[in-house]
Amino acid sequence: MSANKAKGTAFETLCVRALNAVGIAAYRPAQAGAKDTGDLHGLSPWVGQNKAYKSWEEAIRLGLDGAEKQRVNARESYGVAFVKRVRRSVGDAYAVQTFATWARVCVRLRRAEALLASHAPEAYARHVELTADELARPFPLGTEKPQ
Repeated sequence: MSANKAKGTAFETLCVRALNAVGIAAYRPAQAGAKDTGDLHGLSPWVGQNKAYKSWEEAIRLGLDGAEKQRVNARESYGVAFVKRVRRSVGDAYAVQTFATWARVCVRLRRAEALLASHAPEAYARHVELTADELARPFPLGTEKPQ
């Protein structure tokens, strides 16, 4: 395995471990066939494309272009590129989406929260409480051992 391939695999593994630690069942799929379906799955409604390049400009450009194609191949609604930052933890990596994707996710989240608040106020209050708790905790480094 080349040094660049190893670096990319290591970044994907850190992302999977960090996401798993916060309750997202992310995994690296085995690639089969001609159509790439992305580097990280289990993120529905997203598919993730990881880039650990020296040039973050190139990583964002190629990662985002790839994520948008791969979301179609993976039959997911949204694509996101995870871009490693040099000498920074996995939680400091960039998660890059197109502006249109961000706006659509924002509308979807607001609609879901409004529906939850109107139909299940107690569940909405718990949702707000859990969100505040999550934001108060440090994000995992991805180096923690799986449980």
